Amino acid sequence: MSAPGPVAVVGAGTMGAGLAQVAAAAGRDVILYGRTGAGLDRAAAAIEASLARIVRRDAGGGAAPTDPAEVLGRIHRTNDLGDCAGADVVIESIAEDLAAKQRVFAELDRICAGAGILATNTSGIPIGLIARATARPERVVGTHFFSPVPMMRLCEIVRGPDTSDAVVHAARAFAAEIGKESVLVDRDTPGFITTRLLTVLILEAIRMVEDGTCRAADLDRACQLGFGHPMGPLASVDLSGLDVFQDVAAGLFRATGNPAFEAPALLGDLVAAGHHGRKTGRGFHDYADTAAQAGAGAR
Repeated sequence: MSAPGPVAVVGAGTMGAGLAQVAAAAGRDVILYGRTGAGLDRAAAAIEASLARIVRRDAGGGAAPTDPAEVLGRIHRTNDLGDCAGADVVIESIAEDLAAKQRVFAELDRICAGAGILATNTSGIPIGLIARATARPERVVGTHFFSPVPMMRLCEIVRGPDTSDAVVHAARAFAAEIGKESVLVDRDTPGFITTRLLTVLILEAIRMVEDGTCRAADLDRACQLGFGHPMGPLASVDLSGLDVFQDVAAGLFRATGNPAFEAPALLGDLVAAGHHGRKTGRGFHDYADTAAQAGAGAR
């Protein structure tokens, strides 16, 4: 049996970098595509920092040692989408913008004719809408990974209207290969399982801070202590990015008309002010030290 081909990750943001890292750590060669060299450099720095944290965490704990140099050596950076041509598995992880995803998938459908899986890491856009841009919608599947990818075990496998059983099976096998446990979403509805549930929780948390019910720190701590959440909802949205979350919530509101998905003014105010969470140093919480470190080269 021949060795599996490389994995192509299209998008070098936080999620793309995390996906490249876990695929490379599982022994796969990875092609990481980003639009700019600067973006790819930031992704490489983020992967290196993440690997260093894993090494520190595992030191003396009996876990199999992670060799950062070996993992990084399997990741091949490029700003030429054509370099993804030989991939067996392609995972798109760009911004939550349907038109942009459709443009990318139209190109990937042409370039990656031999790929068995064309996956999208969307957190809420219906898979069928993305698959329309391809001539072979049966091989398009949703693989919704969670941030930070190296730490979060869950992957939602989302079946589009035309996704074949073989591709669903292959996507679940790939998720297991890179250390993730998958759940299957059989109906291609906006937000799938977790995004729909979490969006409602986060939006209500924002409303409670906005109307003065409580402070962000106390709300997050209540969810940790009362519900056993490892991270409160506002810290969670700070990690994923308030700008990204705003787009997700807006998409769910447009698709469903459900007022539960209507974003409060506070979210828009923070995004407009450039306070997008950890990556900018401030969101619902203050991350000044994180932003300073990022400015030194990690972000």
